[in-house]
Amino acid sequence: MPVDMNTETKSQITVSWLTLFASTGTLICCAIPIVLVTVGLGATVAAMTSNFPIIMSLSQQKAWVFGVSALLLVTSGWLLYRSFRSCPADPAEARSCKRVHNMNRRVLRLSAAIWSVGFFAAYLALPLRTVLGI
Repeated sequence: MPVDMNTETKSQITVSWLTLFASTGTLICCAIPIVLVTVGLGATVAAMTSNFPIIMSLSQQKAWVFGVSALLLVTSGWLLYRSFRSCPADPAEARSCKRVHNMNRRVLRLSAAIWSVGFFAAYLALPLRTVLGI
């Protein structure tokens, strides 16, 4: 028998998936094009941007993309790890709650990893390369 999720659990799941979507946007706007140009595939980036012009728009607004996704990461982390969060006493609902909580933790970790890669590529790779003389 399926267990109905409460509003709190639904909002936590929604924020987790929005966080994953937003952090993936950091890869699309910044990390993938930078990596492709770095390995000598600039023509591929040109083809991507001509076929998907949204990439250029996202790249021009990368501060907003990273800011919104970071805000979603923080919100998702707060919803997931806040101290007053609890699961129901009913065994079936408690199992469902723990399963959803574990899934949300995995999604948050994946989102944070994706965001970190995007942030490194967009803001740290070039200054490090310049400092190291590579």
